[in-house]
Order: sequence, then structure tokens, then C-alpha cells
Amino acid sequence: MPVTVAIVFLLITVGSVVFHFWSPWWWTEVASNWGGMDDTIILTFWITGFVFVVICLFVSYCVWKFAYRKDRRAEYKPEDNKLEKRLTWITTLGVAALLAPGLVVWNNYVTVPENAYKIEVFAYQWGWKYRLPGNDGVLGKTDIKYISDENPFGLILEDPKGKDDRLVDGDELHLLIDRPVKFELRTIDVLHNFYVPQFRGKMDMVPGIITYYWITPTKTGDFEVLCAEYCGSGHYAMRGRVIVDKEQDYKKWEAKQITFEKMLAKNKNIKNLQLAKSTK
Repeated sequence: MPVTVAIVFLLITVGSVVFHFWSPWWWTEVASNWGGMDDTIILTFWITGFVFVVICLFVSYCVWKFAYRKDRRAEYKPEDNKLEKRLTWITTLGVAALLAPGLVVWNNYVTVPENAYKIEVFAYQWGWKYRLPGNDGVLGKTDIKYISDENPFGLILEDPKGKDDRLVDGDELHLLIDRPVKFELRTIDVLHNFYVPQFRGKMDMVPGIITYYWITPTKTGDFEVLCAEYCGSGHYAMRGRVIVDKEQDYKKWEAKQITFEKMLAKNKNIKNLQLAKSTK
């Protein structure tokens, strides 16, 4: 019986390793420049996988070697200082090997290139909006006290740099291929998380704070946006799309987006028409 248990445990160990390499979700489409993240994940798999295999093989050996027998008595050994020290050092080195590459990747993740194109991602329960810089290449300043139905992003009216900002009042964002992009993340209500799995990028969105990360899209395609932070009863439906375009397609989409100045003029015209109808 102990031999059977040891063999079954051994087969489970081998099967787990084989499934890991053959599983269809092992490689997913990469749409950014974060090869370092994948390398770190692979390193984590190798280290934790090695430990997993060693422990499982050791357990299988112990089940077979130290199976119960009437003529055998267990050795009483409550302490083993040498073993404890060795395990402590091995664990320390293993944890350091896991953490050190991650710190390097994180530093790259938050060190934004100077030529990065800034896009504001605006989250609310339960959807997404986006704001792009206008011809001046600069996003206008915002303040939460200015947020209203006529000014959903809270742009400061006195700031001239915000007049030409392009507003995307929807859950579909287009990006230009091979152009570094910095996502500046805002939320109007609760915690959210802007997550595009293929970009290897995600970041919490905290009320009152602008968080950020950057990526460089390197492959055209249609990718799903998810909220990776539970944000209420509609969390499951808080989805969107990021479409990476070539230059010609991107410019066509960009030209269709309304500027803040035009939106203000449009709202003013609507109010004047409503006022004129009410006075008749």
C-alpha cells in the first residue's frame, strides 16, 4: 500500500509538470514591450516549480521509505539547528531570486520615457472614459469640483491648454502602434483597476490620486479592458476595448473625437435652444 501511494504521488507530480508545459494558456498574445515581465514570470515558474518537484519527490520517498511497520519505532528529534539554518538560508536565497528581478521590472514599469504620449483614463461606476491631448500635446488641468454633466472630466475652464483636449465619452480607446503611451489613471468614486491582460499592465485607481503606468503597443489588434478591482454590483460588466491601429486608421478615429471647446459650444447651443423653446 505505501508503495502504491508513493507511485500515485509521483505520477501526480509528473502530470502537473507536463500539464504546465502543454496547457493552452501558457503563452498569450503580447501587445507591448514588457518582455521583462514574462521573463520574470518564467523565472518564478522555474524556481517554484523546482521547489515543488523536490518537495513532492521527497514526500514520495518518505511515504515509501518510512512506511509503518510494527517492528519500527520513530526517532524523537524535536530540534535540528543545522537543518533549520540551512532551510532558512535556502529560503532567503530563493525569495531574493524571486524579488530582485521584479524590482528591476517595476522600475522600468514606472519610469516613463520623455516622449510618451499621455492619455487620461477616467473610471466611474461602472464604465470608462478617456481624454487625449490636443494639438498642443498637453493635457489640460482638472479639478474634481468642476465635474458636472456638461464637464464630465472636471477640466478647469480657465486653463487654455485644456480647450483642445479630445474627449472620448465611451469605453473604446484607440492607440497608435509603436508609440509609447503613459496612462494617467483617475477615478471619480471608488477603487478601480485599469487592466489590459495582453499589455501585461494594470494599476489601481485611487480616489483623489493620479496613478499611472506606461506601455508601448507593438502589435495591432483588439484587446479587452477589465476592471481588476471589485467596485460594486456592476463590477462584472465594467469592460471596454483598446484597439491598436496603424497610423492611417488611428488618425481617422482621432479626428472624430470632440474637443472640450467644441463640447462646451455644443452644450451652450443646446441650452439656448431649450431656453428659446421655453419662452415661446
